[in-house]
Amino acid sequence: MSDMRTVQRKISPVLDHVVINVMGQLDEAAAQYTRLGFQLTERGHHTLGSSNNLAIFGTNYLELLGYLPGRETMRADLWAHPPGLSGLVFKSIDADLVYATLKDNAVPVMEPMSFARPVELPGGAQDARFKVIRVAGDEVQNGRTFFCHHDTPELVWRPEWQTHANGATEIVEFVIASQQPARTAALYERMFGAPLLTPTDGGFSFNAGAATIVVLDPAAVADRYAGAALASEDGTDRMVALVFKVASVDTPRAVFDAAGVSFKPYADGIIVSHADAANVALGFTA
Repeated sequence: MSDMRTVQRKISPVLDHVVINVMGQLDEAAAQYTRLGFQLTERGHHTLGSSNNLAIFGTNYLELLGYLPGRETMRADLWAHPPGLSGLVFKSIDADLVYATLKDNAVPVMEPMSFARPVELPGGAQDARFKVIRVAGDEVQNGRTFFCHHDTPELVWRPEWQTHANGATEIVEFVIASQQPARTAALYERMFGAPLLTPTDGGFSFNAGAATIVVLDPAAVADRYAGAALASEDGTDRMVALVFKVASVDTPRAVFDAAGVSFKPYADGIIVSHADAANVALGFTA
């Protein structure tokens, strides 16, 4: 008799990018992030109707996502979330495997969806092509969690876009504030399998490639990030802060001093208030 064992699928968490919802304020948000020392790509326009500017790092990137005048109804689902950090995106090397694994793990998930974005290069425009696998919207409060498969990674991670005046080389922390950290973090353990979570003061964390995903109660967020993060007004979860790796905090400090941007020390370096960064607190650590 043949051995009919079930093969257990498994995927690993690796941060691909983060999404900051700026709605109709793309120009204002791009100006803020340029002032903070990030080099942004030229404005891109997705075939689905949204537009963006990116800040590219070593293995991950930041996306300022919004819409042009008259296009706010084309991706109305995106703009239902409050402005600020609204997307936690993991890498996919096999979209079908990700979809099947999430289904196996009883995580509500939508079928892979393909789209593209023209990229202007010195030799002419080329289409950056993607597939996304989205966790069902009601699983995540005030934001989205999904996977991104890059068919054309060479059109995203280009060396000429990876140098930033503030010295940022990588996103190394993504912070979620939750009144119930165990409940919020449990979704990710369902997605990737146990054991995943590490208990920490005020919540939980887990490794995701170059980054650590941190889920903390609001008091722990306020304490650890020096009060720089946005506070939820209704008690629901919010994605509230990012931390970037730099060789020395003197580099972003000099950029902020020259630009007149306020910052203060926090546990691991210096941090800029959400008011100066499109509703996201930004930490810089060596």
